Formats: sequence, structure tokens, C-alpha cells
Amino acid sequence: MGFFSRLFSKQQDKDRGEVKERDALNIQIGDIITYDLVDYEVVGKITYRDSGYEWFSYQLLEGRNIKWLSAEMDEELEIGIYETVKLPMNTFPDKINYTDMTYYKDEEGEAYVVGEGRSQNVNGQTIRYAEYVSEDEETYLSLESWGSEVEVSYGFDIEEYEIKIIAGSNN
Repeated sequence: MGFFSRLFSKQQDKDRGEVKERDALNIQIGDIITYDLVDYEVVGKITYRDSGYEWFSYQLLEGRNIKWLSAEMDEELEIGIYETVKLPMNTFPDKINYTDMTYYKDEEGEAYVVGEGRSQNVNGQTIRYAEYVSEDEETYLSLESWGSEVEVSYGFDIEEYEIKIIAGSNN
């Protein structure tokens, strides 16, 4: 290999940088997530921390379509797709009826949140949350209390192979 080819190949390697391989637990703002044949840009990320336990929600945007991808490592990797729904709530009851299905409270707690991208406005807050599971254990409701507002999201589990992650940066 000549001097110039070595010089230019080293410079190209420096310019490219080392791209960290992505998985559901290290997705970054600007990455592209393909799910159900649709490409979404990751525009927000919220990291939740509760008593040493950590989980993530990624805000996915395609046009005006917003979805949330949740990821947590419990005994195994758990991934879900959620959408915000209009369900007037101001407490965390033991059960909720939604779309002809009864959901039962599975867990409740408080989490410190770190927000990035479009979610940076929630950075540093402590929120209350509750998770509900349907009678058939196929779908979920997630409630989060952001000050005086309780946000409700409806979702379901997906498998890791159902998403494709394309790194949008070298982070």
C-alpha cells in the first residue's frame, strides 16, 4: 500500500468513527427504527429509574404518527409498542375498563426521569406510574402522572426481531 493510500484510508476511518451497535437498550436520538414496515425517527428518549431499576421509552415519529417503544431488561428483554390514548384519569385505580376489556393494576411506583431530545422538558422530574395488564394478558395500559396530568398509553409486547435499528450517529 502506498503512502497516499495509507494516509487517505486512515483519514476515512477517523471521519467515519466507530459506530456502536444498537440494541433496544441503547437506542439514541436520531436513530431510525423500522417496525411493521414503517420507518420512524427516534425524536425523544426517557430513561426511568426506580430503586436501582432502569427502563427506557423512545418517542418514534413518522409524519404526524407518534408511537412509543418501551424497553427493559427484566429476567429477559421486554419490548413493547405504545400509543397515547385519551382516557380521563386522575388516580391509579385497582382496575380500568378500556375498549371492552378490564385491566388490572400490576405494579405502581415512583421513578426519576432523564429526558433527551423532544422529551428533554421532563428531565429531572420524579413521576408516579402504574402498569395495568388486560384480562387476557395480551395488552397493557401504562399511566404516568406528570404533575396534575395523568397520561395513559395503550400497548402490547413485541419481539426484538420485529424492529430494525439503524444508527443515526456514532454515539
